[in-house]
Amino acid sequence: MGYLNNQLVTIDAILTKKGRELLAKGQGGFNITQFALSDDEIDYTVYNPSHPSGSAYYGEAIENMPLLEAFPDETQIMKYKLATLPRGTAKMPIISLGLESVVLKQTANTSITPQTLNYLDNNSTTEPSGYVFTISDVRLMSSFAATGIDSAAAQALNDTNTVITNGTNVSKTTIGTTLSLRATGVNTLFGSQTALYATLNVIGRDSGARLQVPVIINKTTT
Repeated sequence: MGYLNNQLVTIDAILTKKGRELLAKGQGGFNITQFALSDDEIDYTVYNPSHPSGSAYYGEAIENMPLLEAFPDETQIMKYKLATLPRGTAKMPIISLGLESVVLKQTANTSITPQTLNYLDNNSTTEPSGYVFTISDVRLMSSFAATGIDSAAAQALNDTNTVITNGTNVSKTTIGTTLSLRATGVNTLFGSQTALYATLNVIGRDSGARLQVPVIINKTTT
């Protein structure tokens, strides 16, 4: 979803494949219960407190920046979501996984439990609403699921991850406090390569903190 221009309050909404499916079913299945805002297009370095025309024009360059049209690709849009942090916050929250990359051999599995630093006056904490985990290419996984959050929204999203598509390069998203993933055992995906690569995005649902780490799957069978 996005503004068509910055002069009129006109909103352009593009439904994802899942959204179109729910809308087609009817019977009240398509109900928007949550939404997010982001400022991907904004370059705050052009804010000019030295503008000769006064304070009303400090943000003139920002207000006249072009805006993106809406498109349903979470790897290219809504990267920098807006979040409300407690008053007096002195440091931006950051997410720690305790590792710089996820490296697995074929059919191996692991679990990841993120911690958010500089949040809620704690040095390290798990966010109450959990985390959004997105893998850029789900073909690399034979399973990709999160646990720890039992809300209806999380359950509905996690239910879509019960089937892993081996033939199509698509992303998958799940919500929880702990992510469990198992590497694929499908050899044909590798071709002549000995390793496959993807990206794991982790976003704190309360803090808005964001982390991106590479995922590497090493071929071990013939």
